[in-house]
Amino acid sequence: MKRIFIREEFCIGCRLCEIHCLVAHSSSKDIIKVFKKEKPRPISRIIVEQKGYNSFSLQCRHCDKPYCLEACMSGALYRDEKSGAILQDKEKCVGCWMCIMVCPYGVIKREINNKKVSSKCDLCIDREIPICVERCPNQALILKEV
Repeated sequence: MKRIFIREEFCIGCRLCEIHCLVAHSSSKDIIKVFKKEKPRPISRIIVEQKGYNSFSLQCRHCDKPYCLEACMSGALYRDEKSGAILQDKEKCVGCWMCIMVCPYGVIKREINNKKVSSKCDLCIDREIPICVERCPNQALILKEV
């Protein structure tokens, strides 16, 4: 299984990973339209933490033993057999927020535009390389086989 890893020493806190994630998961896929016209604006599935000069991005770790998957009462979260990623069927999500409460990394968020759906990193399952990894200017995000 491939996972995204952060190399803190290379992260400059530019937040381009957040922006590209947001655009990749928008309906228009156009950066100008996303920020100027899409209402409500989609949310990034990455969180950049920053304190002073230290910064790093957080996203779903697609854990070997995912608490979110165990806690999901509706079966909306599932492990993709091909990639091993923890994915979500938004149609099944009932908004109980158990996944949010049990995630040890705090990276699952409530979607603002759809009050009953949670949102998390999907490793850009439709792409060979996740957009955040591909567009990180300092290669602080890397995709590695574990």
